[in-house]
Amino acid sequence: MIRLFVPKDVSALAVGADRVAKALTQQAGEGVQIVRTGSRGMTWLEPMVEVETPEGRIAYGPVTPADVPGLLAAGLLSGADHPLRIGRPEDHPFMVRQTRLTFARCGIVDPLSLDDYRAHGGLEGLTKALAMGPEAVVAEVTASGLRGRGGAGFPTGIKWKTVAEATADRKYIVCNADEGDSGTFADRMVLEGDPFCLIEGMVIAGLAVGATKGFVYSRSEYPHANVTFTEALILAREAGLIGPDVLGSGRSFELELRVGAGAYVCGEETALLESLEGKRGMVRAKPPLPAHVGLFGKPTVINNLVSLASVPVILAKGAKAYADYGLGRSRGTMPIQIAGNAKYTGLFEAAFGITLGEIIETVAGGTLSGRPVKAVQCGGPLGAYFPPSLFDTAYDYEAFTARDGLIGHGGIVVFDDSVQMGAQARFAMEFCAIESCGKCTPCRIGSTRGVEVIDKIMAGTERAANMAVLEDLCQTLKYGSLCALGGFTPYPVMSAVRHFPGDFNGSGINAKVPAE
Repeated sequence: MIRLFVPKDVSALAVGADRVAKALTQQAGEGVQIVRTGSRGMTWLEPMVEVETPEGRIAYGPVTPADVPGLLAAGLLSGADHPLRIGRPEDHPFMVRQTRLTFARCGIVDPLSLDDYRAHGGLEGLTKALAMGPEAVVAEVTASGLRGRGGAGFPTGIKWKTVAEATADRKYIVCNADEGDSGTFADRMVLEGDPFCLIEGMVIAGLAVGATKGFVYSRSEYPHANVTFTEALILAREAGLIGPDVLGSGRSFELELRVGAGAYVCGEETALLESLEGKRGMVRAKPPLPAHVGLFGKPTVINNLVSLASVPVILAKGAKAYADYGLGRSRGTMPIQIAGNAKYTGLFEAAFGITLGEIIETVAGGTLSGRPVKAVQCGGPLGAYFPPSLFDTAYDYEAFTARDGLIGHGGIVVFDDSVQMGAQARFAMEFCAIESCGKCTPCRIGSTRGVEVIDKIMAGTERAANMAVLEDLCQTLKYGSLCALGGFTPYPVMSAVRHFPGDFNGSGINAKVPAE
């Protein structure tokens, strides 16, 4: 049986992967099996078709339905030469530079095959966790140096230890998969390409802290991911991976998927808890912390999806093996998601410490337009804009903080020199105004006033005085907001002012304020 692999990741579906799979099914003949996988993360090559050969899997891409007859005639089923032939994906320069730990199986396994998952190292971490016991698991995660991959960078082990030591009749594990940042898709790739990895990580977390129930909070904008994960939950329950007797251990852990209604603020952990409880997603004041008083008033571990999906490999390979990667207090790897005006877009998992310049100029290959890079926004719509003069910055939490930047969820959006940064700053304030939950005044009112002030600056109205007002407003938002939505909005605004002051002079066609 010859096996062909065609992704069903949304990045591939968007450019015709289903049509390619259908054409292959109709034309490849008998003795050929089509396996639908996740994506390897080289999105500019999607749909990427792979064939299993004695020399390994050979890839071709991007493939269209019209290419299928020619590929088959040229010898696709044996990995023969063709203009679309990429070779072994592992040998591609984009992949060679990576350190695939969390995303090691994405694009390789059938996401709904537990046999495939086990054959590629799945459940090794959970098996070791069951043998080690709860305290040892918490200690291992702490020693690995794993920090929150959702943006805050808080040490995962400390959060787990706090919940483990809390006294309560029930505890919860909550996975924050509300991936709303522009240019980010790592959570979706796991849900679509390696869902059992997340399930395994959440079961380990539950057993480590004494929780018996977990929730994955996903986005309504991820219909394909939600369908795949729901099917994975059914298979996991049938196999005893979740339920009243996890892998025959006598320990119980149940897991449920909940889908949000599209509010960006529900990516903030306490607003997420409110939504899970059936309420409007509004930020809670802290303290108390969710680790003490979380979901339904019980101690709760809230971790980003990538944080939880990194736990199995930490337990399987050991804390030291994971902590050996990275820089300073940023240990392990980060899934860097490259988007925007870049030649090579996709997911690039690498150890902390790579420079921003290497990511943009070497990995991403500069801009797709061929024009000079003007700025990159790191950390989503509330991340700072970095000009090329800061491309020597190491991809590290502390290094970014020192330059008033955020790593966030690992998204990087590239802009060429045609972008108008005054308009981008205005967008940040407008975005905050639209997405604010409305609970605190700085965020609710400050963002609206911010749009008005930037409009005055761009129109040339008392520019110096309004610049001073804008800076003061940003300070109020940064230090007076209840959560990161208002607190981080000043990062894109002030970085645009600081690094691109000429874009606020209101002149030139690109300087026009966007229409309402």
